[in-house]
Amino acid sequence: MSAPPRAHQIGLIGCHACGLVCEETSDAQAICPRCGSPLHRRKPNSLTRAWALLLAGLTFYIPANVLPVMRTRMPGGGGDSTILSGVVEFWHAGAWDIALLIFIASVAVPCTKFMVLGLLLVTARRRSRWARRERVRLYRMIELIGYWSMLDVLVVAVVCGLVQFKALSSVEPRMGILFFGVVVILTMLAAMSFDPRLIWDDEEDDDTHA
Repeated sequence: MSAPPRAHQIGLIGCHACGLVCEETSDAQAICPRCGSPLHRRKPNSLTRAWALLLAGLTFYIPANVLPVMRTRMPGGGGDSTILSGVVEFWHAGAWDIALLIFIASVAVPCTKFMVLGLLLVTARRRSRWARRERVRLYRMIELIGYWSMLDVLVVAVVCGLVQFKALSSVEPRMGILFFGVVVILTMLAAMSFDPRLIWDDEEDDDTHA
């Protein structure tokens, strides 16, 4: 049983912006008739841009964990807290639900995104045929959890609001939360830059996917 034809084999091309399926032409500057965006078989320089954004996000993730994310002032105590030290403090204080939420949003989710995106980029560069359906599911998972990546920033904001209600207590965001926000943005852009259709490209394809 023969495999179904691909879009370029029957002269069709999809718009990256609006999703309109158009007839492919020989014009190098083909434009989508609906939204006016340039038409490409694959996102130009998809792997290069995704690698650059992913490595930049990984670089910013180091200071995001090393630098404090908030400073707390309370009677008899207080000080700067990093992401991991905040998780430990909330856990010891009995707020295990907040500690778990911060750990998942700030450690588990970013590390998972780094590993999955790295796997997708490496296998797409090698045009591997290994577990294609599973890799597509991984990409969809990355897209889904990307919308929840700002949970840690929101938790810090909520904690700031709760502490402010206590007399003689105050909390201030620190530089680490800024780096973490940059990490979230860079990983989301890396996932958006990756073209999942590269997963299905075979070695014999003559398209250029730099």
